[in-house]
Amino acid sequence: MPTWWARHAWLGGDRAVPDVLLEVKNGRFAAVTPHITDPPAGAIRLEGLTLPGLANVHSHAFHRALRGRTQDGHGSFWTWRESMFEVAARLDPDLYLRLARAVFAEMALAGFTAVGEFHYLHHGPGGVPYDDPNAMGHALIEAARISGIRLTLLDACYLEGGFDAPLEGVQRRFGDATSDRWIDRVQRLRGDRRTRVGAAIHSVRTVPPLAIAEIAEWVESQGWRLHAHVSEQRKEQTDCLRYRGTTPLGVLAAAGAVHPGFTAVHGTHFADTDITGLAIDGGGCCLCPTTERDLGDGIGPAVSLRNTGVPLSIGTDSHAVIDGFEEARAIELDTRLASRERGLVSPAALLEAATENGMLALGWESGVLAPGRLADFITIRLDSPRTAGTDPASVATPVFAATAADVDAVVVDGQQVVSGGEHLTVPAVGAELTAAVLALFP
Repeated sequence: MPTWWARHAWLGGDRAVPDVLLEVKNGRFAAVTPHITDPPAGAIRLEGLTLPGLANVHSHAFHRALRGRTQDGHGSFWTWRESMFEVAARLDPDLYLRLARAVFAEMALAGFTAVGEFHYLHHGPGGVPYDDPNAMGHALIEAARISGIRLTLLDACYLEGGFDAPLEGVQRRFGDATSDRWIDRVQRLRGDRRTRVGAAIHSVRTVPPLAIAEIAEWVESQGWRLHAHVSEQRKEQTDCLRYRGTTPLGVLAAAGAVHPGFTAVHGTHFADTDITGLAIDGGGCCLCPTTERDLGDGIGPAVSLRNTGVPLSIGTDSHAVIDGFEEARAIELDTRLASRERGLVSPAALLEAATENGMLALGWESGVLAPGRLADFITIRLDSPRTAGTDPASVATPVFAATAADVDAVVVDGQQVVSGGEHLTVPAVGAELTAAVLALFP
């Protein structure tokens, strides 16, 4: 039975505990025992601070190719989107496998042990399906397998180019024409030990209300998680009021899409009634602060959501940054900028958003170091220039001091994926990323 001994481990609450023995059987924790000062022979020693694996609830893997290429110049989400469309037009299944493998490996190095891939790039040029209609999805599944992290493939329905407007240009690669055709394609996808299949409604801009209702009913019958982009930009909010007479979340709720298995992504411009409704219906909200600030979308209502009982999670979305600690602390730090108050979301709550809440949103029994849970955990160094001198038992240390560069060890399903800060199955991740990105920008 594989065994690890952690010098400090976070088992919940405001403080980590010392000398924790982690025993694993069949990919799950068999026992988690604190205060074991004399570890058994053969136990792997983890000298830093051990945490549950981080959950990246919202990812678009191919957006990683835009890092450092779209941050200059004036514009908005809508101008950035044109650059994203150009990358989408160049990808095929082989290139996507190459890029996603490196991106998921970068996530593993950053301490993410599970990712929710919000997948809408489905078809070939002009919207013509590949011989395997799920070729792009299968590329993502294979990429996650190689990189060693768990994947929840959130296959996104995308039917229109905007409110009641036809698909145009590269958007044809995203669309399945009807909700029935989307269902026919998606139901052929299969999960495995480290892969689960879920669903997404790209947005209320791209899926009309009747189709949302049909999708929501079918997804619920499958017991899948359902995610959607919601109220990311002010324009989306105002356009939805104009075309649908209510907010984006109001459209989704009326169609039966909002329930305990639902996650709203962004929620940046939620109305107060949206926040209350999401809490009543039991949904969660995934915040992506580094993308929301990179695109100039705004600062989400994190405090109002949490105070109303909506579980928060985090995502790296467009991958301007892949760092779960930065996403977590940005929830609090961006709120400080907006409110001019400190300490509105506690470090423990931020770490819960990055771990347990995120795993729940993705449908994995992980995010907590406890017997019966999936054996996914990470260890951060406490002797780096960023973490040296911090309180090793304080939850504020990982949230406010650590970065992705401090992740020393990553274990997924009881198997080591990262050791000594190096990925064990994707060597030279930086070189892999360079080659994959340059293949898209010859």
